[in-house]
Amino acid sequence: MKLKGEKRESSNCSEGSKGKMTLLLALVALISAFGSSFQYGYNVSVINSPAPYMQDFYNRTYFNRTGVLMDSGFQTLLWSLTVSMYPLGGLFGSLMVWPLVNNCGRKGTLLINNLFSITAAVLMGTSEIAKTFEVIILSRVIMGIYAGLASNVVPMFLGEISPKNLRGAMGIVPQLFISIGILVAQIFGLSSILGNVEGWPVLLGLTGIPSLIQLLTLPFFPESPRYLLLQKGNEEQARQALQRLRGWDDVDDEIEEMRQEDQSEKEEGHFTVLSLCTFRGLRWQLISIIVMMMGQQLSGVNAVFYYADRIFQSAGVDANNVQYVTVSIGAINVIMTLLAVFIVESLGRRVLLLAGFGLCCVSCAVLTLALNLQTTVSWMSYLSIVCVIVYIIGHAIGASPVPFLLITEMFLQSSRPAAFMVGGSVHWICNFTVGLVFLYMEAGLGAYSFLIFCAICLATIVYIFIIVPETKNKTFMEINRIMAKRNKVEIRGDKEELKDFHTAPGGQTEKKEFASIEL
Repeated sequence: MKLKGEKRESSNCSEGSKGKMTLLLALVALISAFGSSFQYGYNVSVINSPAPYMQDFYNRTYFNRTGVLMDSGFQTLLWSLTVSMYPLGGLFGSLMVWPLVNNCGRKGTLLINNLFSITAAVLMGTSEIAKTFEVIILSRVIMGIYAGLASNVVPMFLGEISPKNLRGAMGIVPQLFISIGILVAQIFGLSSILGNVEGWPVLLGLTGIPSLIQLLTLPFFPESPRYLLLQKGNEEQARQALQRLRGWDDVDDEIEEMRQEDQSEKEEGHFTVLSLCTFRGLRWQLISIIVMMMGQQLSGVNAVFYYADRIFQSAGVDANNVQYVTVSIGAINVIMTLLAVFIVESLGRRVLLLAGFGLCCVSCAVLTLALNLQTTVSWMSYLSIVCVIVYIIGHAIGASPVPFLLITEMFLQSSRPAAFMVGGSVHWICNFTVGLVFLYMEAGLGAYSFLIFCAICLATIVYIFIIVPETKNKTFMEINRIMAKRNKVEIRGDKEELKDFHTAPGGQTEKKEFASIEL
């Protein structure tokens, strides 16, 4: 009788592991995302509001040193460096992902990363007292390195510690905190709060507080069980971590799934970026993340934010109130990303990606029309506002959060760090490129710039529709089998091997699948 009850409890645990959000799991997600992802978003927009006061500080400092006012061209150069050093640092941070997560672990990398943020926060917060603008530019590089690591490691960490039923929601939590970071920076940057001549050093220095909180609290939470088992080979620690995260003792099913993944990957070893790029068995996964990351950054989100202020002014919003409109756009971004957290497991990743890029595509097309006609047709300026809001909704539900989630899901343990390094590098290179190129595009093409973004969104939709599979509620191994067929790696076994795919025991299936990949 007792044995029966134990069996039923074990079965319930197995079912529960598909959907139970424990307090510990929620706290790990909260601390990881608030301590890391939040600051990525915060530092994206923190220098927008106090820009005039910071530029004035640059000018005064230069005058005090040299006795002459700064040349306008030199000032523009310094401000361009202040803005563009952040994505450049992000690229450097992405290139550090692979060595750090493999040697220090996911949690260990996040803890080490906090040192970058705290150092940069102290430098930026004291820059006015020290009368040096150079440290602000240096700090933007350091914060970029921090953001480059955070934007890759947090989705990887949360994806690996989550049960498969919650992996989508947990994978969008980092993007939710990025959008919250943007909103908080916009609110604190209001001229009535810290976006003024006295407050801007404090505004820049606040970024160290979430890092300090993470540094003090994250050590008490478990490391990724997958990292402990598959990369450190410590099953006991992995089991203990998994038991703490799940809230029960019976974690045999998940340990067994990890063992199958380990067995199937033993022959390949750990992938470097070079071996990942040349490995036929992961070709479509790699192409997919590159396409989605390019689509995410080149779809015009920076341009929409850039145009937003003048679009609202042309609709009659007073210039002094535009900053509040910018905050409201940030709030819409947060609300829609929060919605994505709750609907990603029911609607799936593909639907959110297609709907998100679809809304962005239509918005860009209509916005081109509205901007060109707003001087002749009075209500077109209101249509422009609608387009901006629809675009933000589309980006928030699909284009922003889902690509990073899919990197976690489409790669196994041995190739995941290298995949994040590639995806993160593409993300930051495209971000940096748009920052450099858009002003020239806008000067040459004006509102027609949005047609280019429309075409990029459309091309991304077509690719996702044809190539990217649905991954919701699937284990990493199940997703890997779907992609193995896409990569035609079972081509030698023909129909007989396809039959074995469905009927052979778990270990044999994985071995055959990867043996065929090598051929």
